[in-house]
Amino acid sequence: MSASTRLGFFCALAANVIWGLFPIFWNLLRGTSALELVSHRVVWAFVFSMLIAGVRFRLSNRVVRVALLEALRRPRTWGIYAAAAFLIAINWGAFLYAVTNEQVLLSSLGYYISPLFNVLLGVVVLGERLPAARWGAIGLAAIGVTVMTFAAGQFPWVSLAMASSFAGYALVKKKAQLDPMNGLFLETLVLLSPTLVYLTLLYQGGAGDFGRGNAMLDAMLIIGGFLTLVPLAFFSAAAQRIPLTLIGVLQFIGPTLQFLVGAFYFGEPMSTNTLIGFAFVWSGVAVFLIKRR
Repeated sequence: MSASTRLGFFCALAANVIWGLFPIFWNLLRGTSALELVSHRVVWAFVFSMLIAGVRFRLSNRVVRVALLEALRRPRTWGIYAAAAFLIAINWGAFLYAVTNEQVLLSSLGYYISPLFNVLLGVVVLGERLPAARWGAIGLAAIGVTVMTFAAGQFPWVSLAMASSFAGYALVKKKAQLDPMNGLFLETLVLLSPTLVYLTLLYQGGAGDFGRGNAMLDAMLIIGGFLTLVPLAFFSAAAQRIPLTLIGVLQFIGPTLQFLVGAFYFGEPMSTNTLIGFAFVWSGVAVFLIKRR
């Protein structure tokens, strides 16, 4: 394993551990609507990414600056990051709706489905190859996800929205040319204008929770923007260094942690079928990781 691949592996691992524990933080803000939470994630992530990108630009050499400016002049660059921004905004909205409405287990289901979409896109779109044993592993995981879908007792639109949007985001990021932090700055910049329009209308209507005298809430909304950047930066670095199929299997770490958080930290009801589905998924993950040929 090359140094670049090793770095990508650990970046993907770190991103998924953080995402797995995210419901604990965002559930503390459950009194705020999911749409407003998404908006503040965008605004404060933009602020932090702009500061970081500005410092890095000033410290970089002339060659790096010229390359960055040339990339920003290409319509293709803006198209890629606009698509990434659109997809990640959908993902954030669905996730925040789930964790603020006592549906953390559905959130974890969404992130269980997402790696299957990643693997499918990696094979179909990017031409990545899978050994026969790993196709069997994907089959086991698919059975587990199907069981958990039926166990949920309702059409899991939140789960499917999270899965499809994040798998698409991973695919788009494979085509990205900017480094992770500059890329994140561009994504949040694309989302900033519609976000500010929404927040303006929200506050003009007398709604909105930020700046209403609750210093703790204000601080957590700001911190949420910074925490948003950390796993995305790790994920972006991983997407440019390791195959999408490997990213897909590592993404099972995040939903497993979310599953444990939902079941044991928040005490959401968990049926026998859910546990059976969980066992199938992790059997698939074990085969995927062990069987390399």
